[in-house]
Amino acid sequence: MNEIAFRVTQEATGEAQPEPERKKNPAAVALGKLGGAKGGKARAAKLTPERRKPIAAKAARARWGKANDK
Repeated sequence: MNEIAFRVTQEATGEAQPEPERKKNPAAVALGKLGGAKGGKARAAKLTPERRKPIAAKAARARWGKANDK
């Protein structure tokens, strides 16, 4: 909390230092894209329709069930 108050005070008085820009590791980004692009499709291809149906139903309940809880 003290750090936030300090930062707010600095911004209000114009003394704030700009935060350094975070850079991502290009190799890690490339690896993430490789696995992420094919992961869901590969898993869906391995599943039988009988197994996919309960998974889809659970996902629908998780997504749409939240709207009913309000």
